[in-house]
Amino acid sequence: MRKFFIAVIAFSLSVAALAQASGIPAYLDCTKPIEDRVEDALSRLTLEEKVGLIHAQSKFSSRGVPRLGIPELWTTDGPHGIRSEVMWDEWHQAGWTNDSCVAFPALTCLAATWNPDMAALYGKSIGEEARYRNKNVLLGPGVNMYRTPLNGRNFEYMGEDPYLASQMVVPYIRGVQSNGVAACVKHYALNNQELHRHTTNAMPDDRTLYEIYLPAFKAAVVDGGTWSIMGSYNLYKNQHVCHNQYLLNDILKGEWGFDGAVVSDWGGTHDTAQAIANGLDLEFGTWTDGRTMGKTNAYDSYFMADPYLELIRSGKVGTEELDDKVRRVLRLMFRTSMSPDRPYGSMCSPDHYAAAREIGVEGIVLLRNEGGVLPLDLTAPRKVLVVGENAIKMMTVGGGSSSLKAQHEISPLDGLREALDGKAEVSYARGYVGDVNTGQDGVATGQNLADGRPADVLIAEAVELAKDADYVIFVGGLNKSWHQDCEDSDREQYGLPYGQDAVIEALAGVNKNLVVVNVSGNAVAMPWVVKVPAIVQAWYLGSETGNALADVLTGRVNPSGKLPFTFPVRLEDVGAHAVGEYPGVKRPDEDVWDEKYNEGVLTGYRWHDTKKISPLFAFGHGLSYTDFAYGKLTADKKSMTESETITFEIPVTNTGKVAGAEVVQLYISDPKCSFLRPAKELKGFEKVYLEPGQTKTVTFTVGRDALSYFDADRHEWVAEPGKFTAHAASASDDIRSSVDFTLK
Repeated sequence: MRKFFIAVIAFSLSVAALAQASGIPAYLDCTKPIEDRVEDALSRLTLEEKVGLIHAQSKFSSRGVPRLGIPELWTTDGPHGIRSEVMWDEWHQAGWTNDSCVAFPALTCLAATWNPDMAALYGKSIGEEARYRNKNVLLGPGVNMYRTPLNGRNFEYMGEDPYLASQMVVPYIRGVQSNGVAACVKHYALNNQELHRHTTNAMPDDRTLYEIYLPAFKAAVVDGGTWSIMGSYNLYKNQHVCHNQYLLNDILKGEWGFDGAVVSDWGGTHDTAQAIANGLDLEFGTWTDGRTMGKTNAYDSYFMADPYLELIRSGKVGTEELDDKVRRVLRLMFRTSMSPDRPYGSMCSPDHYAAAREIGVEGIVLLRNEGGVLPLDLTAPRKVLVVGENAIKMMTVGGGSSSLKAQHEISPLDGLREALDGKAEVSYARGYVGDVNTGQDGVATGQNLADGRPADVLIAEAVELAKDADYVIFVGGLNKSWHQDCEDSDREQYGLPYGQDAVIEALAGVNKNLVVVNVSGNAVAMPWVVKVPAIVQAWYLGSETGNALADVLTGRVNPSGKLPFTFPVRLEDVGAHAVGEYPGVKRPDEDVWDEKYNEGVLTGYRWHDTKKISPLFAFGHGLSYTDFAYGKLTADKKSMTESETITFEIPVTNTGKVAGAEVVQLYISDPKCSFLRPAKELKGFEKVYLEPGQTKTVTFTVGRDALSYFDADRHEWVAEPGKFTAHAASASDDIRSSVDFTLK
């Protein structure tokens, strides 16, 4: 904080002195176009100041130019909340008492809302918290595609479908940046696993790259206008992606015209020459704590610091690349830390808690509800038994860089007790013991989860209480511990950990009103699925977890979430495991794992549909407490040319007794393409809210882009003339109406 005030004072004095001497210089004149300001500032910088701008000076900040009144640039984790303050050169806490935040739901939950308005609310809210804490760059959101349910970081991303992720990331970015805070979309690109994440050489073909793994990033740049992008740890074409010629220079900055700054992931930079030439603009986190590497300031030893200066001074490299990097960093600064139009922001406000709760509620997915077990019938006094560690374990701490110091976190048990107060007697049984660790990086929940009782004793206790309960609500799943949903480690099994299957089986045997709430950012195996009448996918819901979950279970809010990725029955039903080479093949003499994406464009539901493999729960699946009837899908024409669009309409009616929302999904099939194409692909969706008996007509308009595939040989998008089919669906496996049309 002291450095911040020094920078502010220096900035003020510099402006005053310059204004008095010769008028305000162009780079400080906020009425001038940003590009004019960038060029003027660039012309005033020394070589040393330029190099100083493109690498870190602490864990989360980079230098400004005090001589010119240009302040430091401050970044912050993460995509789900604003990270607490850490020491200048350490990951541990700085000891502040006013740096707690609102923890928003994880991005899998946001994607499950299938509602761009929720993405806009999310971005605006988290951007306000970042702005209040004077952060200039928010390190998120993440849009890597869900390739395998073992990826420990899937909970930070937006699912398996590039169209869905593209539609959700754009309003998030705009919401964040409306606060004068840059979104830093990550991890570009092909960061699809955490196992061997620094040494995996991802090997998709170009068609797969362009159709599956790049569209959300392209949308973030072209449509969202993101001001920064974070490179990923893995390699592609044998180059680390934080300095990768093809991904950064050719595609990102070339094809897409990205004018922002490319930021390295922390420790993602490996070579000075490649960093200079291959598109990296701002280096962070290279393996040093900044103090004990044998220099007074080890940050000057970064690959783009003193080593870069020495190459320039020796004449081995020029300054053309340096000036481009500096322009991009200055542009980022003028858009954020030096923008006169930034609002003040707000922190831990009632509006932010309300937003977290609303997003959480909309993202919760009702997977199964046989016999109408849910919502809970509270017309008479009831006995409700809550079972499971995840009913009490705080989830905002842990998981890696998205770990948060939340101002509060309402547990599922506490949320249910509050919602059922006076309506039901709520008791609790542990059921199982998982990971009792409750801290990360010096942030601790303060919970004591230790329980030394044997598994059979815990199960017996839960079963005995379940016999006398009107409802049993089991809250389990994964957590944010190592080898669960956690950065830098992948899951080691598809099934539930900690013996939870045995607990669920035992409860199902003694109580017919069993509700299983799965808390996770990943799909899990459910061998007991037919024995459990009600199953809810609850995600990591953040500060308002208990309230959001109680809203859905009690029926205060009708669930409307839909799965953003497929739940396979078995791990072998996933393309990356059936024919892909996860987790890669190690080279004999190198610490590099080559990983071929043999499944190609057939990821997620594309694989299941095309190979005719029934999922456990399909992409786009999600039930409601009401019913929706679909009418006939119609098109405004029978054929179209490449320059035209075609419009589809379908009426949807709420035929039940309560108000609710349905996500109407539009898929397109190309049955006779000369290339292998998925059986169908998502090309539109809309969430519609309907009162009982109400009908609304949903309209989709698509053009050539929705019909195209990427021809790698021609390096262009191609739409082949012929017959196509449009499908209106409630889920990828639940088509309600279809219509054929022709591309001339």
